[in-house]
Amino acid sequence: MDRRGGEASRTSKAAQRGLWRLMLKLPALRGRLQILAVRSRRLDDLFEAYEEASLALERFQKDGGGSGGPLVDEYEAVCRDIEADVIQFILQSGSSFAE
Repeated sequence: MDRRGGEASRTSKAAQRGLWRLMLKLPALRGRLQILAVRSRRLDDLFEAYEEASLALERFQKDGGGSGGPLVDEYEAVCRDIEADVIQFILQSGSSFAE
């Protein structure tokens, strides 16, 4: 198995789905996210947390019939915080790799 295949196999499915969600949410950073996901496992916990928070948010939005509510507000904030953490990580890592 090549290096890339080996790296991908160590990433949990939830982390992979979280990465995909972030790539959709942050299209301007999609390339950097892909590079960092392959080169470093340091973001896997954030990717996984984003997937879990996004799923919970979708569930609360569905259960609330489209109306807001404290849980929807809380999980929207959690998703925004994770997005901000990922963006900060990318900005700090910006000089360590070339696109």
